[in-house]
Amino acid sequence: MPGLVIAPRARIFHGHEWVYGSEVRKTFGDPQPGDVVTLKDFRDRPLGSAIYNPQSQIIARRFSRRRQDLDADFFQRRIEQAIEHRRSRGIDETLCRLVWSESDGLPGLIVDRYGPQLVVQTLTLAMFQRLDLIRRALVELLSPEGIILRNDAPVLKAEGIEQEIRMLEGGKPGAVQVSAAGIEYEVDLLDGQKTGLYLDQLTSHAEVARLAEGRRVLDCFTNQGGFALACAKAGAASVTAVDISAGACEATRRNAERNGLEIEVVEHNVFDYLKHSEDSYDLIILDPPSFTRNKKTLKDAMRGYKEIHLRALKLLEKRGLLSTFCCSHHAGRELFLSNLVDASVDAKRTLRLVAEHSQRADHPVLPALPETHYLKGFTVEVIPSR
Repeated sequence: MPGLVIAPRARIFHGHEWVYGSEVRKTFGDPQPGDVVTLKDFRDRPLGSAIYNPQSQIIARRFSRRRQDLDADFFQRRIEQAIEHRRSRGIDETLCRLVWSESDGLPGLIVDRYGPQLVVQTLTLAMFQRLDLIRRALVELLSPEGIILRNDAPVLKAEGIEQEIRMLEGGKPGAVQVSAAGIEYEVDLLDGQKTGLYLDQLTSHAEVARLAEGRRVLDCFTNQGGFALACAKAGAASVTAVDISAGACEATRRNAERNGLEIEVVEHNVFDYLKHSEDSYDLIILDPPSFTRNKKTLKDAMRGYKEIHLRALKLLEKRGLLSTFCCSHHAGRELFLSNLVDASVDAKRTLRLVAEHSQRADHPVLPALPETHYLKGFTVEVIPSR
């Protein structure tokens, strides 16, 4: 098997699963893009098996600590293990992320389940090249009505994969009906955002909604209305949902009508809405898309977060609550929390931490791979002046 010799002090010696090009001392056996390679240390001791792509900055991603190939048995076994992990955590298997990349030992493979439909993303070349093996394993294990390939993420360019959306199994589905925490959603799996819903936020929807009863709620970057719907169902006095996307706003309206909930939906740029709003609120939710996908733009991203934090805090009543989220692993927990504190200083507001939020358990975290713990959130209360 071809392979790589890893230089001393590389991150893989500290438990990480990625190898960057600068960490390779030598390549042997002429590996090709997408191949499985063996990893060795500088003393020729084996470090396991990895997928290889010299086009990517992450040149190798380890998926096993022993010699292992990506064959049909491998995919059957790993996907079955991923499903069993969700089952053991009591997660609703009919609406969840069944496979999540490195966290399930399948680097670059994502499988989301929406009832009878599966949505697949292959974000690494090796997984893309083995799509048929993946499809067959999913059919055998889950017997879905359809499998959709949603390879439309910008990160595919780094792996040399063309963006596309197509059916891998079955015919094109219409709108798919799913239910989460008693709320019905209509999901467009072919043309909607991400793979359909923000599955990683389903737990946070419920956590924030428990604080919404009797409050005037503003849900910013609402997408399909997840937080807004949950808060309205929990008995909020009023709910306003804001998003710049016309499609997202229309989806939120449909979902509100389907659930018999009253929500005011506003198609508007959230930054401008917060700046010019003359209303005040008791609970504001900020759940924007990632403001940064790399370290180069992190400083600009933090300016954006501080701006919406500052503007939201100014619209809150005394004892009002702010729930704010960040989905970029480049902005760590402490950095994001300090950004919120800086905004509170500028807004002359004292904050009390009420709750801390993270991604749903179907997006498991590997402590040695900090990139897997990407979603962080805080709910804080504005303390009256003393």
